[in-house]
Amino acid sequence: MLISKKIRLEVSDQDAATLEFMQGKCRGLYNWWVMRLRDGERWPGWEEAKKTLQQSKQHDPELCFVYGKLLQEVYFRLDGAMKAFFRRVKNGEKPGFPRVRPRHNFFTLIYPAMYIQVEGLSIRLPTGGKGKNKRFPDVVAKLTEEAPTGYRDVAISRDGQGHYYASFVHDEEEETHEHDGVLAIDLGVKTLATGVNEQGRFYHIGGFKGSRWYNRQLDKIRSKRDKCKKKSRRYKHLSQVYKRVSQQKRNKQHDSLHKASHLIAHKTVERTIVIGDLSQRQMVMKDHRERNKYLNRAVFNDWGLYTFIQMLAYKCVLYGKELVILDERDTSKTCSGCGHKQNMPLWKRTYRCPNIECRLVIDRDENSAINILKRYLARLGPHTGDPVRCADVFTATEMC
Repeated sequence: MLISKKIRLEVSDQDAATLEFMQGKCRGLYNWWVMRLRDGERWPGWEEAKKTLQQSKQHDPELCFVYGKLLQEVYFRLDGAMKAFFRRVKNGEKPGFPRVRPRHNFFTLIYPAMYIQVEGLSIRLPTGGKGKNKRFPDVVAKLTEEAPTGYRDVAISRDGQGHYYASFVHDEEEETHEHDGVLAIDLGVKTLATGVNEQGRFYHIGGFKGSRWYNRQLDKIRSKRDKCKKKSRRYKHLSQVYKRVSQQKRNKQHDSLHKASHLIAHKTVERTIVIGDLSQRQMVMKDHRERNKYLNRAVFNDWGLYTFIQMLAYKCVLYGKELVILDERDTSKTCSGCGHKQNMPLWKRTYRCPNIECRLVIDRDENSAINILKRYLARLGPHTGDPVRCADVFTATEMC
C-alpha cells in the first residue's frame, strides 16, 4: 500500500530562490505545451514530447539550469492530464481540458528517490548544470522530522504562507481485520456526517464551524483592496493579508476534516464503512431554496465533502477497513419506518411521515443513514425491494 508522508522543510533564502526559479521554468514549459494544445496541435504522447526538450533548451537557455528529471516530469504530468481529458470525453462527462497554471501557484517539483540524498534530518536536492555551467548549487534543506524508509518519490511543494514541504511516497503493510459490524454514514448540511450502526447507535460528527467567520473577514479585506489602485503598496499588502487569511482557513478546514476522517476510520469499532455517493451539484437546485421570502437563498455548504471522502478512503485502507460507496438516491425522501416517500428539500431538517400507521418523526440525516444501512444489508438496488420496518429505539450519541 502506497501512502504519503508530508514533512515541513527549513530552507535558506538562497535555496528558496533556487526552488522558485526551477518551479517557474517547469510551470512555463507546462503552460507552453497547454497553449499549443489549445491552438489545435495534437498531443504526441510523453515519449515524443520529451524529444523536443533539447529544442526548448535552445529556445530558452535557462532551462539548462533546471534539473533534467524535473523537466521530464512535466511531460509525464501533462500526459496524465490529457489521458484523463480523453477518458472524460469518451464517457460523455464534462471534458475539463488541462488548464494553464497561474503564476502565484507553486508548481510541484517531483524528484525520483534515487536522485536525492537524505542523511538524518538533511535532504539534498540536485539542480541543473555541471561544473562551470552550474549556476545554482544543490539545495540543502533541513527536515523537521525523520523521513520514512523505502520511499519512491519526493514531491516538493509550498503553501500560501511560503512554507516548503517534502512529501515522501512509500510502501506500508496493510493491517487485516475480520468483519465486525457496519457503519452507514450520511453526509449532511448542518453537520458533516451522521452515522448509524447495526445496533442502532448514532454518530454525529460536526465539521469546521469557522468558515462563515473567515468568509466575512475575506470579504472585508477584498472590499478594501478593491478600493485601492492596482499594484500600489497598499494593494500588494492587502493581497498578502488575503492570501494569509485564506491559507489559515484552508489549514483549519483540512485539520477538521483530518480529525473527522481519523475518528471514523480509526476510532470506530465497525470494520465496514458505508457512505452515500452525495451529489453536491444538486444542493444548489431551485427545489432546495427556502420558501421564506426573507431567507430565499441556496443551501450553503462549506464542509469540503469531496476532500473528506478522499481522506476517508485512504485512511480506511491505512487502518484495514472496507469503504463502500452506495447509491443514496431517495434515502432522504423515504421513511425508514414504513417506506413512504415524500419530497424533502434541504431546508427541511426533520422528517415527518404522513402515514397514519407510522407517524415517524426523526432527524433528516438520521433517517437517511438508516436507509443507507438497510440498503447495504439487504443488497437492494436504488428503487427495488420492500423496506424493512425498523422498530428499534435509537439513542443519539455525540462524538464530536
